[in-house]
Amino acid sequence: MDLSNKVALVTGGASGIGAATARMLAGKGARVAVVDLDEAGAKSVGDELGGTGFGGDVSAVGAMAAIVEDVEQQYGRLDVVHLNAGIVAGQSGIEDLDVEGYRKIVGVNVDHVVFGVNAAVPALRRAGGGTIVATASLAGLLPIPGNTLYTMTKHAVVGYVRSAGPALAGEGIRVVAVCPGFADTPLIAAAKDRFAGFPLLSADDVANAVDAILERGEPGECWYVQPGREPGPYGFRGVPGPGNHQAPPTGAGEDV
Repeated sequence: MDLSNKVALVTGGASGIGAATARMLAGKGARVAVVDLDEAGAKSVGDELGGTGFGGDVSAVGAMAAIVEDVEQQYGRLDVVHLNAGIVAGQSGIEDLDVEGYRKIVGVNVDHVVFGVNAAVPALRRAGGGTIVATASLAGLLPIPGNTLYTMTKHAVVGYVRSAGPALAGEGIRVVAVCPGFADTPLIAAAKDRFAGFPLLSADDVANAVDAILERGEPGECWYVQPGREPGPYGFRGVPGPGNHQAPPTGAGEDV
């Protein structure tokens, strides 16, 4: 997909999936702005790609709006946004709940996506349309026992994308989620020994899935990414509707 003369913004772009996606976008011709809590890492990737890097806490109120404004001021437009920043919980959240940690994972994994979409949509309108890709996870499509809080946040992203996608489709703005399985990134570094012998995605595998989404993704879709498989939109089952309404028996509700 040719992204010449387009501008892209990637959050969580200092390493892992975000950095790989930023490199993919730049390789397609886009000018790329990279954002990460690790400001030095963001600037390093941005400089490598001939773009720019910002440091910032994307879960903070107003942060995404300020970043989008900076990108528009520097490049004059915004066309592609990859809301990729995310963290793991380090707790199940079922019994012993660390409230500060709970607020942190909800802030980064959920609030950042909402703030990011809210900030990006006006900019994409000004550019005549565009695409927002939010990084969810297979944990947004199925339960991951022992990773309850992370699973909750990624289900929230999936639900938000599935609702926001159709709402914005008429304006030429696509909102799509990418839902990778376990990937060999810094996110699992502390527990990587637990994945011995388990097939892992590379960051480039996920970036290639984002490329496919940009080329042919439809609004509200949630694309799975698994090792050895072509990525594609997940087929959600329909929810059963109400059963046939039956009239109450004669005399029901009457005094007898």
